[in-house]
Amino acid sequence: MVRWLDPVVLGLCCLAGTPALSEDVKTDNSRPDTRNPDQPNGETLTIDEKGITLRFPDVAKLRIGGKLQLDYGAAAIRQPGFPEPFPENFAVRRAWIESYLTLGKSLELALQYDFADPMRPINDAAAAYTGFANTLLTVGNMKEPFSLDQLTGDNNTLFTERSLADGFAPARNFGFALGRHGEDWTVVASVFGGNANTGVGSEGVAATGRATYAPIHEDDRVLHLGLAGSFRDLPRDGQGLSLSSRSEAFLYQRDFVDTGAIRDAAGVRRIGLEAAYRDGPFLVQAEYIRTEVERFGGARTVGFQGGYVQASLILNGKGRAYKLAPDYGATYAIFSGVQVAEADRVSRGGIGVFELGTRFSAIDLDDAGIRGGIERDVTVGLNWYPDRNIRVVADYVRSHTSPSAVQGGRTIDADSFIGRFQLYW
Repeated sequence: MVRWLDPVVLGLCCLAGTPALSEDVKTDNSRPDTRNPDQPNGETLTIDEKGITLRFPDVAKLRIGGKLQLDYGAAAIRQPGFPEPFPENFAVRRAWIESYLTLGKSLELALQYDFADPMRPINDAAAAYTGFANTLLTVGNMKEPFSLDQLTGDNNTLFTERSLADGFAPARNFGFALGRHGEDWTVVASVFGGNANTGVGSEGVAATGRATYAPIHEDDRVLHLGLAGSFRDLPRDGQGLSLSSRSEAFLYQRDFVDTGAIRDAAGVRRIGLEAAYRDGPFLVQAEYIRTEVERFGGARTVGFQGGYVQASLILNGKGRAYKLAPDYGATYAIFSGVQVAEADRVSRGGIGVFELGTRFSAIDLDDAGIRGGIERDVTVGLNWYPDRNIRVVADYVRSHTSPSAVQGGRTIDADSFIGRFQLYW
């Protein structure tokens, strides 16, 4: 348990310096962005629910924020003879410090560092040029433009973890992305190497693209359609490629489905289909991802697939807003987080905002001689947003895996309860 103390202390120290929940602090939107007459360059310093923001008018803006996610859970496997599913019932899921620097009107710099992940602490480390209208060029370590579920920020996912199909999403790597958007559409093209934490040149080169269109795009009603594709050429270094997915709970000590190392993998192709519909506080979205692995020596190409359908309903608040373009990177056309109105804040005498969610997800890692397993999960959850910087999550996950090569071909039925306390600023 001692290894988790440093991130917790860090997060609490950051929170102590962020009085976003105090009644004496106005939000950034309530402050006119004017020069400070008491400073020689008119600079202003604000501390609110968006973090610490230092502005030098017409020159630069620096914002420092972060997040702290504490997970607690319990799980049971119905079949006898399996090891304890959760080696620890409590863990720090994420403990981030992040900074965003705007220089002039056309340059954005971003850095995110996770103290809870010793293997891959650097998340986004990118620079973006915004000088062209409706166009964004970004270079650095960031998410590849693939999968609506993956591109949705960690603060704003409906459940504590993304779906089983997220095991196919390439996530963050180092490269460049060129994106453009109109009133109802987005297009992103990119080239990526490996991850900045593990070696930019160690995982081959990938070309990834995503296009979306919203035939219905109104304030309270959105229909989103998307198509993404990716091809990565893998080096012939003997390490190969492995695909796996955790049973939608961070606390599990191992994955239920896992292909193991496909050592003759020469390349991996991915195609993803996505759709979402929002009507006021109701949102339903779905994805299907097909992944094929090419192999050296003329061996047969193997194919795997996965997907999910999920729905959410905000009981006493507005629906999740649809955001077409990001400030940097390739996270175009996503649904943002739940907003807590002033009257709903517990610190203002309200009861917070409540959100219900349910999801069915599946992944199939069996093909030819590779028996990675097939898993299906059903999740139901409740999110409570007592204030603008706080979220409390409670999820129940029912998992069925058959067969699981990882567990000697045995069927696994598991029940999991996951709770999360989240601060973000």
